[in-house]
This record gives sequence, structure tokens and C-alpha cells, in this order.
Amino acid sequence: MRSPKFYLPPYLKALSVMLFIIVLIFFLIVAKSLLVPLFMGGFFAVLFTPMTNWLEVKKIPRILSTILALLLMIALVGGLIVFIVGNVASFTRDFENVSGRVQQVTQQFDAWTLQNFGIDENLDEKATSGYLKNYLDENSKSISGFLFKTVGSLTGVVLIPLFMFFFLLYRDHLTQVIISIYRDKDSALVRMRITSLRKVILNYIVGVGKVMVILAILNISAYTALGIKHAIFFGIIGAILNIIPYVGPFFGVLLPIIYAFLTKDSLFYPIAILVIYQVIQTVEGNFLTPKIVGGNVNLNAFVTLLGLLVGGTIWGVAGMILAIPVMAIIREIFELNDSTKPFALLLGEEKINPKPEKNEISE
Repeated sequence: MRSPKFYLPPYLKALSVMLFIIVLIFFLIVAKSLLVPLFMGGFFAVLFTPMTNWLEVKKIPRILSTILALLLMIALVGGLIVFIVGNVASFTRDFENVSGRVQQVTQQFDAWTLQNFGIDENLDEKATSGYLKNYLDENSKSISGFLFKTVGSLTGVVLIPLFMFFFLLYRDHLTQVIISIYRDKDSALVRMRITSLRKVILNYIVGVGKVMVILAILNISAYTALGIKHAIFFGIIGAILNIIPYVGPFFGVLLPIIYAFLTKDSLFYPIAILVIYQVIQTVEGNFLTPKIVGGNVNLNAFVTLLGLLVGGTIWGVAGMILAIPVMAIIREIFELNDSTKPFALLLGEEKINPKPEKNEISE
């Protein structure tokens, strides 16, 4: 005798879904300090899995291969941080020259506002070196607080390599756990899905990395040709920020434009940077990303934009970086169950049906 199915009215289903979303968002906000390092460690683990597999094929024990991958990750990230901090510190040596340009611009702005609106903002007096230095000293705590919020916390910095280490060390065990969760499914199918998910994330990360390298080379070449100081720094920062869709490239080009405006005597340089930026972004959007990254994540543009907004609201910059890979994982998980496949279809790209032949139309 078949047991009766539990029936839930549609309005209760909608209410339960809304309640689940509210609880989930509350949990993501409260557990941010733990979840962000957890996801970041997981993505680093996926990125270094091929390296550890190759080392294990060479008869190197898993614990040793995991430690080597961890040391390499720390060296790469640490080198990047040292490079960024060193270049930011070198900006202070250009401060005196920049202050003269700032005073010139503010004088022109004060004259224009006084002539057209009868308002004198006295920006010229506020743009002196002493005023700016005092302003930075007074707000140094808030600036450092903003940086800590962006990174997460010191605990988060320690947890990321720790989580990466355990993900790499126990990756086979975690695979068995997932197979046991979906024990009603064919174990070979679940294992194939897990492997496919790893490849999707790895291909996405590697593809984005290749695009970042090419963009860095193009940016550095353009800034060097224009004679912009710190061209290597601006080029690499612009390429790194490109990992954040839509908003990242904007902030990546805003820095060199402002710097060129303050350090160069002509408006040609910031305008030239903006034009070159448009050309590079056109090449990246129409050729580099489609050819290199391709449709690895298979997410439609609306879901991508919505995920970026939600991720940025909940987790800040880290949420915007993690939004696309996390949604790709969720889409693959939805594909495992027939009842959740419609949600996978909602997240995925729209499939364009081929045009029917003329004889089919006539029939």
C-alpha cells in the first residue's frame, strides 16, 4: 500500500521558501568570519589539486604534497601582498609633486564655482599638503578598519591556508561523504558529478587567471607607452580587479586616471588611459573571456548580476569574488536531483533552439 503524500498549499510553500531565504541570509551574515575563509580555502584547494595529484603520482606522500602546495600558495599570495604594499608606500614620494597639481585644479574649480554659482568652497586652502596629511592621520583608524573589513580579519587570514590544507588532505574522504549523502543515486554518477564540478571550478579559476595575465601585460604596455609612473602596479591591480565583473574594471582604471590627472600637466593622459581602457575591455569581453573562460560556469547574466549584488551586500568584496563560483557549485548540486533541476535551469544560460528548416516550417 502506497503511503499518502504530504500536501502543502502553494501559499505555505511560498512562505516556507521565503522563511528559508531569510534564515539563510541571516546565517551567512552571522557566520561571515568563518564562511568566507572556508570558501576561499576550498577554492585554493581546488586550484592546487592538480599539483598535489601530480606529486602523488611521483610517489610523494599526500601529507608532503599538501604541505608543498600550501607553501607555494602562501609564497604567491605573500609576494603579491608585499608588491602591492611596497608600491602603495612609494606613492608617498610623489606626494609633493601631486599636491601642486591638486592646488592648481582646486584653484580653477573655486574660480569656476564662484563665477557661476557665487559659492566659494575654499578648496585651495584645504588642498595643501599639511591639511591632507592631517586628514589622513585623523582617519588612519577608519582606513585600517576598512581594510580589515575587506580582508575579513586576522583570524580569517590564518584560517584560509588551514582550510586549504585540510581540504587537500581529506579530499577523497569528502568525496565519499558526498556519495553517501546521495546513496539513492548511482555512486559512479555522483563521483562523475563531483569530478565535473571540480573541473568547472578549476577551469574557471585557471581561465580567469590567464585573462588576468594577458590584461596585466596589455595594461602595463599601455601605461608604459604613455609614460605613467608605477605602470606595473596599475596594470597588475587593474587585472586583479577584473575578477569582479562589472564594477572591478571600473575601479581598476579609475586609479591610473586619477594619478595621471594629478601628476601630468595635460588632460591627454587621463583621456588616453580611458580610451585604451575601453579598447582593452572590448577585446577582453568579446575575445579573451569567451575564448579562454568560455561557458565554464554556465550562469545567465541576470543571475550573475544578482549574485554579485547579494554577495557584495552580505560579504563585501570577498562576496563579489566568491559569488560566481559558489553559484556554479549550487547549480551543479541542483542538477543531481530531479526535484531541484528546475532551479538549475533557472540559474543556467538560456538554451537557444536551432532554427527550423524551411520544409519543416511549410509542413
